Amino acid sequence: MIAPLPLKPGDKIGLIAPSRNVIHDDLAEAISMIESWGYQVVFGKNLYDKHHQFAGKDEDRAEDFMQMVLTPEIRAILCARGGYGTVRLLEMLDLATIRNNPKWIIGYSDITVLHSYFNKVVGFETIHATMPISLKPSASGDSWQKLKQVLKGDLIDYQFEPHELNKPGKITGTLVGGNLSVLFSLRGTFCDIETDDRILFIEDLDEYLYHIDRMMMNYKLAGKLKNLKGLIIGGMTKMKDNTVPFGKTAYEIVADAVNDYNYPVAFNFPAGHCEPNLPLILGRKVILDIKSEKVNLEFFDKP
Repeated sequence: MIAPLPLKPGDKIGLIAPSRNVIHDDLAEAISMIESWGYQVVFGKNLYDKHHQFAGKDEDRAEDFMQMVLTPEIRAILCARGGYGTVRLLEMLDLATIRNNPKWIIGYSDITVLHSYFNKVVGFETIHATMPISLKPSASGDSWQKLKQVLKGDLIDYQFEPHELNKPGKITGTLVGGNLSVLFSLRGTFCDIETDDRILFIEDLDEYLYHIDRMMMNYKLAGKLKNLKGLIIGGMTKMKDNTVPFGKTAYEIVADAVNDYNYPVAFNFPAGHCEPNLPLILGRKVILDIKSEKVNLEFFDKP
């Protein structure tokens, strides 16, 4: 797995919207913050376009992405928001050009499509992290300050609180994953991620509990959970239930799905549709150490 180079002061970050549409006011605060870090922000030509719910037509969003890839001065590509639509661009991307121009891809939620594409097909690490649309008064400063550290190439090491459903253990493996619903939608495609001998991270938002169960059962029956090195569960935010309750929380559904396996499992990692939304380098080797009193996630300094 190739790690794009760390950013230096004066480097440029391309800002695109591969999914839903955005307006300038949604992004202004994040743009100012990134510029205060010493980076220049370059806007995609079609960034503020609108085509139904999308940020412009598919070919225009794909054009913005490829233009950022082709511009040597741009060292990272930051996605403005998620929603839905990134998957519609995949067939328009030039794989050979992308492989010849390594740069960081940053985002979460629907941007899981790009994480899966880059980790599985391209062979590059990516950064699962907060996006400009998420920078609101209620947002945690940790989400952005940690992203700043990752872009600089600093080593990151997270400690977080244990959870009653955790399964203890210490393992080393490559971290993959993202939004569970998006990962589920990529099953059977060329972007379906490899999970054997990997540490899988999942999170989700605004799903019915029985949908979470359906997706976890699909992953279990497909053998995608059996040979994991470990599992990390982030935010399961704003879950919904039917009039007749499903009878389990999202965390309990996940715990039941992996109950037959002996690898370590860590719940309640602060990443996903939650605050803080700490950055994760997907495709990077990590050490996951789950103890009764604390959980530690440490990233290696090289792929």
